[in-house]
Amino acid sequence: MAQPDPPGPPTGGQRRFSRVIASSDTAAQLSEFGEKGFLVLRGLLPAPFTERLKREVDHWVDSGLRQRSIDACLHPDRCPVPESVELELAAHGELAVFPPLLELLEEKELLGPSFVFHHLHSDRRPAGAPGKAWHHDYEQRPQRHRRLPMVHALHYLQGLRPGMGALALMPGSHHEIAEKDARSGLGTAVLPGEVLISELPPGSTVLLHSALFHARRAGAAPAAGDPGRYMIDASYCRTGEPWPPVKPYWRRILAAGRGLGLGQGRWDELFEERHFSAYEPGGAGRAV
Repeated sequence: MAQPDPPGPPTGGQRRFSRVIASSDTAAQLSEFGEKGFLVLRGLLPAPFTERLKREVDHWVDSGLRQRSIDACLHPDRCPVPESVELELAAHGELAVFPPLLELLEEKELLGPSFVFHHLHSDRRPAGAPGKAWHHDYEQRPQRHRRLPMVHALHYLQGLRPGMGALALMPGSHHEIAEKDARSGLGTAVLPGEVLISELPPGSTVLLHSALFHARRAGAAPAAGDPGRYMIDASYCRTGEPWPPVKPYWRRILAAGRGLGLGQGRWDELFEERHFSAYEPGGAGRAV
């Protein structure tokens, strides 16, 4: 089974996080994260790891598990909890606790040393799929402050290519106190000051402050042999006050993480229930 590269020891003036992402570009982006609200990690995930993840995404989608997980969120009164959750797919579980990513999240510019896993979504979208309107994914009801950061890691397994469904970002918008859908009336329109990410190598990850407004542009017409747009998003929150869960079976997900020993010995708080408030219907969302 392919394993993520282990982190290297700090040398000289190198920051504490893994050698996989210890670069001057990443350090510069990290220093600007508070202002801009995002950073891009090109080719973060090793190729053998992304291949395992893609096979699991195919299984998740083609077996109907993804749709059953959505149904269980939208209609918990009549749809059962799915028989499996994403964390129980071996590579997905490894991704949730991928050391180079979690070491970076420990930096003070992001989440700091104490944070909790919030949720993970896995999807494969066909070429030519519709876009998703401007929104953010910061979990707070009602939206009232940004004292504690929440971060989404958007993993693009195949990378991004023009026409695949670009990611549009509004730098600095995470400082606004606004509801998730405050810009939804704009659809996927091009906005002044936006940053458009349309090309990324395979295995790349975009880290967003979860309150950053972003949109997915519609993909181009499919070409022969186009494999589709593989994306896994995982989110994490700084501890300090209870976070609202987005799935009615959130305890089942956290129990899976604990049962599998994910993060054990390094990130022991990652799947602890005490960092969450009660589930409230109507909060489920899916990132781009």
